[in-house]
Amino acid sequence: METLSVLDKKILLDDLAKRLHEIYPAPDVDKIIGTVGSELEHYDVDALPDYRIADESEGLLKLFLDTRRSEGLSEKTLYQYKSILTRFHNGVGVSFSKVNAFHIRNYLSSELDRGISPATVERIRSSICTFFGWLHREELIEKNPCNNISPIKQKKVIRKPFTETELYKLTDNAGNKRNLAIIEFLTATGCRVSEMCNVDRADVDFTNLQLRVLGKGNKERAVLINEKCALRLQEYLAERTDDAAPLFITQMGNRFDPGGVRLMLRKIGKRANVTNVHPHRFRRTLATHLMDKGMAVQEVSVVLGHEKIDTTMTYLYINQKNVEHSYRKYI
Repeated sequence: METLSVLDKKILLDDLAKRLHEIYPAPDVDKIIGTVGSELEHYDVDALPDYRIADESEGLLKLFLDTRRSEGLSEKTLYQYKSILTRFHNGVGVSFSKVNAFHIRNYLSSELDRGISPATVERIRSSICTFFGWLHREELIEKNPCNNISPIKQKKVIRKPFTETELYKLTDNAGNKRNLAIIEFLTATGCRVSEMCNVDRADVDFTNLQLRVLGKGNKERAVLINEKCALRLQEYLAERTDDAAPLFITQMGNRFDPGGVRLMLRKIGKRANVTNVHPHRFRRTLATHLMDKGMAVQEVSVVLGHEKIDTTMTYLYINQKNVEHSYRKYI
């Protein structure tokens, strides 16, 4: 049995219908297209959504986004994919099926020439390669143009965690019990800010000092908290007079969103005279602290909700004094 891709089949039928309408009456065209369509059923074609693909590239992008949505990707991530791939399509000026390695290299080079940071261009490259890799695996394109596209070289930036003194300054300048509870929550759990904002009161088990969060890919996981964090949460909840479900709410009684948390932390950092205060730095701080205390990197990976240990390693700040101490100990 021969194989014909779904995309080829749709394009063939659409093109054939347009040509036949120039020659035959509409009823005759419908019969012909029906007959041809039935004949094509003898070809090995997987059933996919019935898209009317007016534009090939638009159809391919829609197929990709719908597939990734069904796999559990967040709407935020899907929006980023759509934005990056749409700009890329407009930039190269050819359909996705005709893109080659030279188009991709030239586009990435032009982004760097525009002053876009290497880190951002690397994220663009990664998204483009993910897309074309998917197209190739699904047999929607014959060759993957990203096979020989190398990662963008970046200057290695050492992202330091908070020091104990900086954490003390932040808690000392929190301003109210809610802000203090948020700082202690981020410090103890290392949760992503989006995960923290989605936590409800009912999700917290104060008896067993743990809670459940919904992480990336809509995957639920258990998160541990310490007694200090539990105390701050209970003090904050005790002063609330509402019955709203969210664990953290704004002054207007709405669920706290990530943008609001980032703004609040920046203000606290300014008052405390601590630079670069943002939610993700708490996550990095917890990872480094646990490693310094001797926790295995595999276990740190579980705490952070990472699927790959390589991801966890990028979070860690290796203290040279600890390296020297371990060397003297084991040598």
